[in-house]
Amino acid sequence: MEPRMKNPATIIPEAMKPIMELMRAAQSQGLPQELMELIHLRVSQINGCSFCVDAGLKNLRKLGASDDRVGLVAAWREAPYYTDAERAALALTEAATRLADRADAVPDEVWDDAADHFDEKQLASILLMIATTNLFNRLNAPIRQIAGSW
Repeated sequence: MEPRMKNPATIIPEAMKPIMELMRAAQSQGLPQELMELIHLRVSQINGCSFCVDAGLKNLRKLGASDDRVGLVAAWREAPYYTDAERAALALTEAATRLADRADAVPDEVWDDAADHFDEKQLASILLMIATTNLFNRLNAPIRQIAGSW
């Protein structure tokens, strides 16, 4: 497999700095890095971005996440390896990534559950991680960025 073109953020290098600043901002509120990587991985799985799924898997393994936690994030509802807070974050992740799947994009019960576990700054951090990962996915998937190639 070959990518269709170079990554847009390398063609227009002025784009990379603000994208990376968004990612740093998302990770600046003290949430566990493993949670942020679980969010990144789940968004990327939903969007079918092989490059970002690969990066998420590798980052989680570097952080010491168990094979069970890494391998079953797509089935987090049925798997016993996630805390209630992680489940709330993953539910918000799925809803905020699949905005068009329902009339109420992020149902109150999903939002309220997340708000029970995270304060406003932490929720902002989670939402920024979801949004930034969706941005990465929307740059990488259309060009077929090769997993492990960057």
